[in-house]
Amino acid sequence: MLKKPLDTTPGRLERSFQISPLNAVAKRKIIRLADDNRYHQGELHRLSENKIVGAKFGLKDVMDKVQQVATLDSPVLLLGETGTGKDVIANFIHYSSPRSNGPFVIINCGAIPDTLIDSELFGHEKGAFTGALAQKRGRFERAEKGTIFLDEIGELPQQAQVRLLRVLQDKEIERVGGDKTISLNIRIIAATNRNLEEMVRKQQFREDLCFRINVFPIWIPSLRERRADIPVLLEHFINLKAKELNLPVIPSLSPGAITPLMDYRWPGNVRELENIVERVLILNPTGPLSFNHLNLGMETKAHDLNGPDEETDNLDEVISRHIRQVLSKTDGKINGTDGAAALLGINPSTLRNRIKKLGIEYGRKGSP
Repeated sequence: MLKKPLDTTPGRLERSFQISPLNAVAKRKIIRLADDNRYHQGELHRLSENKIVGAKFGLKDVMDKVQQVATLDSPVLLLGETGTGKDVIANFIHYSSPRSNGPFVIINCGAIPDTLIDSELFGHEKGAFTGALAQKRGRFERAEKGTIFLDEIGELPQQAQVRLLRVLQDKEIERVGGDKTISLNIRIIAATNRNLEEMVRKQQFREDLCFRINVFPIWIPSLRERRADIPVLLEHFINLKAKELNLPVIPSLSPGAITPLMDYRWPGNVRELENIVERVLILNPTGPLSFNHLNLGMETKAHDLNGPDEETDNLDEVISRHIRQVLSKTDGKINGTDGAAALLGINPSTLRNRIKKLGIEYGRKGSP
């Protein structure tokens, strides 16, 4: 039986291989998903090594609040100095929430020029401005069914603050140059190292936006308020950086290596400690590691306040010594804003349990 010959009429062959409208939609969706996947994989890689160090001691109050709010959709405002780990806490909130399977999109509001922030956040249509050669989805659209983390929200320009307020109120956006309303299903976590209330008084930040994002504020204590976590953080960063630098072995610490770290004020907080560990590993990859040569700005040494104790790297002894130092500063007082618990950044009951476990004697005039 003869087969029917192939029709080679001009245009007929091309038409037979044209993509149907349905397949075209599917193709655009595949391209869009691949674009999202590349973006989110980059974010996941950047955050993959982050974990909460100090969750059971210096950050216990913070983690208690995180557990309370993580399963909800309420906006969260993370407050604290630069370098305290607000991005790590935001990451933990997202992956502890029902949205954990969705995207976690990060934007540093202070790192994007004012002229581009609207396009980055809300996207733009083709031809919306010079250089807009194609339609672009913004960070909010990329965060659909997930979480968007607005780091350094205090740096957000006024015009972007107005548009962000609408997102919080209506969960809707419009791309730059477009008139189509796009509905969103997202959660917003914001962070800042600035005093937003003072910025509102100076008319640098919208009061209504401040109210919207300040539903559940969480204060992240500075490293000098949680010095007892320094030994654990040090161990964590040595292991992490040794892996990143492909060192054959993890270097050990020299005797008394932790002492200068415990006495330093840490203006750069946890991020500064991480950078110092990496610097020391580069200078001395085989160990033992010492930090005396870095000429850190030293303060009154904890062991000087409690007699000429021998230097030690034992974690319990370091923590015990630091607690004694803080109790000495507060005359044995634990509760209150000027008590030892507040200085250490932990709950008073947590401090009492740790004091009991370590066998620390304390007391003041009256009950502590």
